[in-house]
Formats: sequence, C-alpha cells, structure tokens
Amino acid sequence: MTAATVSFNHAHDLPRFDSAGVPALIDRMKQIVGPGNVLTSKPDLAVYECDGFTIDKNTPDVVVFPNSTEEVAAVVNLCNLFQVPFVARGAGTSLAGGCVPVGGGVMIGTSRMKKILEVNVRDRYAVVEAGVVNVWLTTRLKPDGYHYAPDPSSQGACTIGGNVATNSGGPHTLKYGVTVNHILGVEMVLPDGRVVTVGGPCEDGPGYDLTGTVVGSEGTFGLVTKAWVRLTRNPEAYRTLLGVFATVDDCTNCISDIIAAGIVPAALEMLDQTILQAVEAAFKFGFPLDAGAVLIMEVDGPAAGIQDEADQIEAIAMRNGAREVRKANTEAERLALWKARKQAFGTIGRLGYPSYCTQDGVVPRTKLPEIMRVIRQATADHGIAICNVFHAGDGNIHPVLMFDERDPDQVRRVLLASTDILAACVRLGGSVTGEHGIGVEKLDFMPMLFTPDDLSYMVRLRSAFNPTNRCSPNKMLPTAGGCAEPQPSSIQPIKAGRRAAV
Repeated sequence: MTAATVSFNHAHDLPRFDSAGVPALIDRMKQIVGPGNVLTSKPDLAVYECDGFTIDKNTPDVVVFPNSTEEVAAVVNLCNLFQVPFVARGAGTSLAGGCVPVGGGVMIGTSRMKKILEVNVRDRYAVVEAGVVNVWLTTRLKPDGYHYAPDPSSQGACTIGGNVATNSGGPHTLKYGVTVNHILGVEMVLPDGRVVTVGGPCEDGPGYDLTGTVVGSEGTFGLVTKAWVRLTRNPEAYRTLLGVFATVDDCTNCISDIIAAGIVPAALEMLDQTILQAVEAAFKFGFPLDAGAVLIMEVDGPAAGIQDEADQIEAIAMRNGAREVRKANTEAERLALWKARKQAFGTIGRLGYPSYCTQDGVVPRTKLPEIMRVIRQATADHGIAICNVFHAGDGNIHPVLMFDERDPDQVRRVLLASTDILAACVRLGGSVTGEHGIGVEKLDFMPMLFTPDDLSYMVRLRSAFNPTNRCSPNKMLPTAGGCAEPQPSSIQPIKAGRRAAV
C-alpha cells in the first residue's frame, strides 16, 4: 500500500459533552455500581488523565468501576441515554494513549473485574475477566504445567482486557505469537449496550473471524469484559544465554544470522549501553557496563536437542564479534536475568530524566542496523537522549526518548525525533507500531501506511460496531484528510491543539 500525502491536526475534532448533565449522570452511576466505585474529585480524576504515554493528557469527567458485565452494559446504556462519550481503561500501562479520554466523558475501568472464572487444562483454555492481571493467570497455572504465553514487559501490572485491546506482544512472541494468537473468544459490551460473545472455547469456529477483528481494535468496537484464552504447556527445558557485544551493529547482525540459520529462539532481547547502566544500578546482575550492547538469547523445547541449539547460537554470536557469551546455569539465574529485562523501563529514572517516551516501531530484522543508525542520528539532530531495549528477534524496536515534559521545547524535540524514527521504520519496509497500537499518539502516521481508500474502509468497519462514534471517539483513525467520522449530534467540538501537522 502506498502512503497518502495528507496533513493532519486531529485535535480539531475532539468531542466533549455538556457538563451540565454530570450531576444527574453521577447519581445514576452510583446506583448501578455503588458510591465507592465512582470517582469524581479532581485529584482522583487526575490519576486517569493519561496512560504510559504522558505527552497527551485529558481528564475524564467521571471514572466508574463496574464489577460485572451486567454493570458495564448498564453504564454504557446510561452513557447513551445521556449522550456522552465513554472509553474503557484497564491498568493504564499502555504506551500510545489508547485509553486517554480525548473528549472527556465517562471512563469505564475494568480493573475490578478480576476473576479467573474457569481453567480447563484438558481442553487447554481458561476463561478470565478483563481485569485479571496477565501474570496472575500464569501463576495460577504453574501447578498444572501450563502458562499463558503472551508476556508483555508490564505483565506484573497489565490486564488481559488491555492486552486484548492493543494486541500486546512481549519478549517470547518471537516463537509463541502475540495476544491474538492466544485468544479463542471474547465477551464484549457493544457501544449500544448489547452484550455479545464472539468466538469461544472451540478452535476455528465457522464464519468470519470476528475475534481476530476485535483483538487489537483498541476499545473502538466496544468493551471486552471476558476472554477465552489458550493455554500453552510449559517447555521441558530452557537454555538462556547473554551475548556481550562491543557494538550495536555486531549485536543486530547476530540476530539476523540466528534466524537465518533456521533457529527459532523463544526470545531475542537487546539492551544497549545506556539502558544497561540503569538496569545494573537497580538489579546488580553483573551486566558489563562497557559493552555496546547485550543480547538475551533463549531457546526452549524438548530436552533432547536443546543444548545443540544453544551451542549453535553461541557459535553464531562469537562469529559476529561477541566478546563473550554467558550462560544462566540455574533457574534462579534465568529468572533474575528476565526480571532485569522486564523491569528495565522502571529503572530509567536512575538515568536522571524526569520523563520518558517509549516508541514502538518495527522493521525487517535485516534492517535493524539501519534503524539503529537512524535512532543515533535522531539523538544528534534533536538533542534528545535515547536508550534502547527491545524485542530484537522480530524487529520490534523500543527506543526510549528521555526528557522533561515540563519543558515545551523538549517535548517538541521528542515529537520531532519520534517522527524521524517512525518515518524511517516505514521507509525501511516496517510499521509505526509493533505492539503498542495507534492510540492518540500515532494518528498522524496512519497516512504513511495507508491510502485514503484504506482508511475509509477502516472507518466503515468501525462504524458497523460503533455507528455513533460515542465509544472511544477519535482513536485509531485520522479525523481529517477525507477520513470523516460520524459524530453524535449532541457532542460539541472543543479546541485542543498540541501536535503539529505531519
């Protein structure tokens, strides 16, 4: 598909409802979910003004926490009665502004819907509510020898409902796939308040793959309240290695050669020198601080043959200039290494910057050296410090741009650097998002990937689920350049400009 040449400023079209109706709405909300499940004070609401993408913020008018699908449906029906916009939120760990309440209105938090309703090991599925934290399910499954394969770095906090919304990935998706590969079906509340079930515990049901359509739709088709998830048997054996490289180029070339050799590792994760300093300060793992980059390399599977794969990977790393390859000799060492990797983002504060923006692009693996050079050039061009930790095996980069969001000039330069990096991802044959989604952050980049006709058909699909655009308005799709969206007649636009046209 060819990119359209369109200029955007999607902020011209942001809906907000008439706040005069708020008191009556709040009273009705409290009747549905109970007074303790409705937040209205300014300090409470400020907590929900953004997710992990802190550059775009907007405060909801009310936050409500249903405890069941029935309560979610009742809240949605009430929003429709009052003709107000609403948006779903899980744990708020997303990194593209997917749960930002663009035009205010009602935020529906699913974090109190946290029951694991069924575990069926024999048929290899579980049924969970949307607010179940990702790692809770794997912990519950340990005695049975199974796990839930999608493992975002935030899995200790993020919820499965949010994972479904953004089609989350993680370190082990190289071998096991992203969220959509592990969701058998969902229960969801449509924007008109109806409760529907799409898919279910059976594999490959007849008809259109609506489950695959809903997963990754970022809450624009409705609110997922329950999911049937596939369970994966735990591997018999692991081998986890740490390659230490003098340069980022050597490290990224090693990644391509491992895949070219026909090996499919469970994970290939790269950390550059800057992020190593923060991770080592936090965890004292023994990372070499003089290395240009390190590569976590893991293979898993049957015990027979697993050592041969590990030996091949070690040899490939040495041929690509690794100065050493360390081995996790015990399960405790392996878990400590993965803890350091998965909590790497939380250590960035040790580098002395009050804010950071985690970008999410993807390129073909063979283009990793080129995109890393683009990132280094963006650092020089815009005076922004950038560190890198990412899912190198599938080309999913996560450059972390560090700055102070209180300084408008630094925010401007972060956005310019992000544009340079993401535009290069597209130019190199990749995409502007690998797993974080579009949210509000990447609306302006959609024409780089899709033609006006492509975008028009996306609008038509969303309108089939969400004809009034009251559910999570102004998400996923541009609102200019001929890509018109339906607006409820009672919602009035407000002025709220930040982003320059791209």
